Amino acid sequence: MRVKLDENIPVELKGVLGSFGQEVETATEEGLGGASDEAIWSALLQEERMLVTQDLDFSDYRRFQSDNATGILLPRLREPSRRVLIQRVHQIFNTEQVTEWLGKIAVVTDRKIRVRPIGK
Repeated sequence: MRVKLDENIPVELKGVLGSFGQEVETATEEGLGGASDEAIWSALLQEERMLVTQDLDFSDYRRFQSDNATGILLPRLREPSRRVLIQRVHQIFNTEQVTEWLGKIAVVTDRKIRVRPIGK
């Protein structure tokens, strides 16, 4: 699976997700640091990548929808420190069938995961 890390996600996750066989790029590496959400969305659609972000704007299905959207993983943790965020995302990729979330938004909390189609 192809993944893009938004600039609000620790870059250390690139190695963590890479260890699960994911092809990971960061928004900053691709010159998208500070870019608008629409620019990030456009790049995701072009590159067919799942976005990992803490930006709640991407959960707005009125702004971000497409039949060919790859997916969004949105961690919403009580304590979103670097360490806790990395541990939770690692746990998710280790225990969940993340590839089944393609075309969906997965909101991840400390205790549960809610998955729904993008644009609905």
